[in-house]
Amino acid sequence: MARTGFCDSKPLLDLHKKQADERRAPLRTWSNACRTIDRWQPVEVEESSPVKMEPVRRWERRLSAQTSESIIMGFNDDSLTDTADGCVEEAMLLYPPLQGLHSLQALVPSLLRHEVETALEKLDLIWDRTFAWDMFLDMMRTQTQNSLPNTDLPRHFTDATRSVLVDWLIQVHEMMHFQEETLYLAINLLNRSLRVIKVTTVNLQLLGMVCIFLAAKKEECLLPEVSGLCYLMDHTYTKHQLLRMERKVLLALKFDLSYCPPLHFLLLLASIARCSAMVVWMARYLLELSLLEGQCVVFLPLQLAGAALCLSRQILQEPLTPEGEAAWCLASSVHVGSETALLRIMHTLASAAAKAHTRETCATFIKFSSPENMHVSMHPGLKNIAALLGVCT
Repeated sequence: MARTGFCDSKPLLDLHKKQADERRAPLRTWSNACRTIDRWQPVEVEESSPVKMEPVRRWERRLSAQTSESIIMGFNDDSLTDTADGCVEEAMLLYPPLQGLHSLQALVPSLLRHEVETALEKLDLIWDRTFAWDMFLDMMRTQTQNSLPNTDLPRHFTDATRSVLVDWLIQVHEMMHFQEETLYLAINLLNRSLRVIKVTTVNLQLLGMVCIFLAAKKEECLLPEVSGLCYLMDHTYTKHQLLRMERKVLLALKFDLSYCPPLHFLLLLASIARCSAMVVWMARYLLELSLLEGQCVVFLPLQLAGAALCLSRQILQEPLTPEGEAAWCLASSVHVGSETALLRIMHTLASAAAKAHTRETCATFIKFSSPENMHVSMHPGLKNIAALLGVCT
């Protein structure tokens, strides 16, 4: 799946579309990426205990549970995962490991740690590199928090209704010039709220606006006026109704607004793999399309990011270089889930990308057709649905 589409090794330049420094709070992204867990402390590894490596195509056996690097080679405790239908899925990496090079395999954890620290610092996600590795480990551990077990929606809602609402929120987000993290957090709050709050179809737009308002309170430095939000809803709801719904959402979610967006994992993997700017923008486009797909809500952020990056490389088919191939192998040592899950996500994203220009919910397609986003949504490779779906088989 991921053997093709290697790109060159140009450094990642301005991948997350930085705004002016005065618009971004210094620790805003850090607070969004993870939440402090006081009860967890890393356990020191004894130097005398060797790490067993096996010359197999996939690392089916994890490193010792006592080492903090176990979260790199495999996030799950077991390499075989039982699915809902009773099938057993084999855990996989983005790319097969370095076969036969045992000494180099043993160096992967330390090499990856150095690259993760460098990438987080380059992406301006941290201030102090001392805590970069701890932040990454916490991102990996906490991404399962508040995950949704299924794609079920309330009885009177459908995936089409949800897609229309998400598309409208994307337009509001673009109009308000919010950070990208605000959009992903808002959609996550919406998905969670729909499962814990009884809301009618009449108040669905109000719920969506409240979710993006709460996300802006957590991510943005400058907030819109409540009256301005009511104006965007054509004064269908009053300020009192909006604030009352906000209180209802916060109580239902127990004031837990923590979320590590898949965008952070995407930029991190792309930086480690030395992906070109075109590959990253294409992956960002595919990742935002996943917000419109109701079946994507059950996947972890890292799985969505890994699948979007793999599909982006497959679509663009950039020429291979030895340095780029080595960088991609290192990035792929991060465990992203089972092969079945990745193929499902890639198939969903490929189908959504092929139909994006013909759908009524086309805010993302229009957004990424601009010169600032390198016109990635208009790439010729996205229009052939048969070819795209063939990539994911």
